[in-house]
Amino acid sequence: MKTEPLISNQFYHIYNRGNNREDIFIEEKNYSYFLSLVKKHALPIADIFAYCLLKNHFHLLIYTKEVTEENTISKGLSNLFNSYTKSFNKSYNRSGSLFTKPFSRIRITKQEYLRCVLIYIYLNPRHHGFVTDFEKYPHSSYTSLISTKDTSLE
Repeated sequence: MKTEPLISNQFYHIYNRGNNREDIFIEEKNYSYFLSLVKKHALPIADIFAYCLLKNHFHLLIYTKEVTEENTISKGLSNLFNSYTKSFNKSYNRSGSLFTKPFSRIRITKQEYLRCVLIYIYLNPRHHGFVTDFEKYPHSSYTSLISTKDTSLE
């Protein structure tokens, strides 16, 4: 199955889960390391509007930046996921794919759908039973969104 190419100046909901529904975040340090890789690999090619990292899957809401080469955006995200996989595999003495391939993406062309995706991302921890109050989930960008502190989020 051919995946839709990621193009410049578009909103996308990017998501993926652990291969065989396995956990992709085991310890607290995994979450922070993944976010450091988001900064390194995703920020040069996209603005991040929201994220939520759960034990066995993640969601990103991004707006792609203007790029000159067609595959630059996909390559940046692939580098992010490959870097995380290599580190995770080394740390936990495992091998092979960590994520279901390829990562999923939905292009968002309507403002109403953008609002729905944003709400969906923030409510995801409650939906999966990790918390009763989504505002208290620690691995989501919600607290950064409502904070007055500087952030890498748009």
